[in-house]
Amino acid sequence: MSKISEQEVFWENEFGNQYIKRNIDDSLLKSNIVLFSKILKYTSPIKNVIEFGCNVGLNLDAITFLNPKIDVSGVEINKNACEMLKNKGLRFYNDSFLSQSDFGSYDLTFTKGVLIHINPDKLKLAYEKLFVHSKKYILIVEYYNPTPVSLDYRGEKDKLFKRDFAGEMLDIYPEIKLINYGFTYHRDAFPQDDTTWFLFEKSKH
Repeated sequence: MSKISEQEVFWENEFGNQYIKRNIDDSLLKSNIVLFSKILKYTSPIKNVIEFGCNVGLNLDAITFLNPKIDVSGVEINKNACEMLKNKGLRFYNDSFLSQSDFGSYDLTFTKGVLIHINPDKLKLAYEKLFVHSKKYILIVEYYNPTPVSLDYRGEKDKLFKRDFAGEMLDIYPEIKLINYGFTYHRDAFPQDDTTWFLFEKSKH
């Protein structure tokens, strides 16, 4: 497994392990179920999905809860997270989101809280992965800012970036259209830490 940025090394190692410990919580799963129930109602029936940067699989768990017939897969760089995915019986690739691996084709590709941690110089590659591996839908659930900004993240620099990810994807890929979007407030009954979601559909050829 090759890594092409300092951010990937960062998440593969101890900081990524600490993230796992902070995010094993049933309340997070409940919030994810509510979020994905809102999003999936804007799609036609989907058979399979892949999440880039799936961590321990709470988003995939939520999708499975909502529709057990959907075949879920994930890509995750952290080995400890992958052990938990293995124990759950989830299909996964222990690999970098940005690697040259062929992850296959899916009705829905998505990231949730991942693009914000990718080196801005590598974002076009991340967008390409979302686009190329999608047969129909692309979903991004990330922090939004109208202009690019880098913020301190738990005392670390250059590990959290906000920008208009959705707008950049629309500019790069005229083949996609924005179906819907929404915001989840951190004081909602089922919070998502002030994240904004954007659902796209690829045009038919």
